[in-house]
Amino acid sequence: MGSLRYLMPAAALAVMLGGCASGPDPTQMRLDNLDTRVSRIERFVSNGSLVQLAQQQSSLQAQIRQLQGQVDELQRTNSQLEKEQRQEYADLEKRIAASGQGAAAGADSQSSNARGSGAAGSSGAPAAPAGASGANDASQLAALPGVSPTQQSIYGQAFDALKAGSYSVAISGFEGFVKSYPTSPLAPNAEYWLGEAHFVNQDYPQAERAFRTVLSRWPDSGKARDAMLDLGNVLLAQGKTSEGRKTLRKVVKQFPGTGAATQAAKLLQQKSG
Repeated sequence: MGSLRYLMPAAALAVMLGGCASGPDPTQMRLDNLDTRVSRIERFVSNGSLVQLAQQQSSLQAQIRQLQGQVDELQRTNSQLEKEQRQEYADLEKRIAASGQGAAAGADSQSSNARGSGAAGSSGAPAAPAGASGANDASQLAALPGVSPTQQSIYGQAFDALKAGSYSVAISGFEGFVKSYPTSPLAPNAEYWLGEAHFVNQDYPQAERAFRTVLSRWPDSGKARDAMLDLGNVLLAQGKTSEGRKTLRKVVKQFPGTGAATQAAKLLQQKSG
């Protein structure tokens, strides 16, 4: 009986030890997990996935550099276009200012010519004086024969819109004026400023049409030389280099000693440089 007391604990201890020995070994489990992960990585590398990812990354970086180059080029182009547009606005303002300065002298000259010799343009109406805007000065317009108060009002509103930068309003006004009063002394001016408004809007085909109209319908008007100069300029803007340079040379030859001839010569020099 006493021996049984010693045998029972020993048996229980053996059972416990046997149970522990039959359970999973944590160290072996970690080794098996590590082996599985290594095998997965080896398969991943053997399939070329890392190489493909590296190639894709390199390709994406090349595309990003290409797109960045395109963005930089677009920014440079936009900057150049803005610069050219500002220059065109400045040129237009100079023309308007010069037109206003010469209005009074042109009106007096026109009135004198009409009284003394009855000079007329190709349409049969007295030729408009060079630079005779007179858009916002009724006294200047009143000096021109054949200019009614209604014509003064319509022309003045269109010219005021042009000066204010409302080019769509100016275009509509000058188009309506030329259509309603084709024989008015101010018709050549209206057609010319119509071309200028289209020019500033970079609608070069319409600007070309207006300048050609001035030259074909009113070749003896005071706006003919300016129209010819701007026609050459707008032809160059459209890439019609040969025709544009030919027109500018015609300005120099046909109107020597004038501001238009000087500007034409400068343009020819710039385009040849």
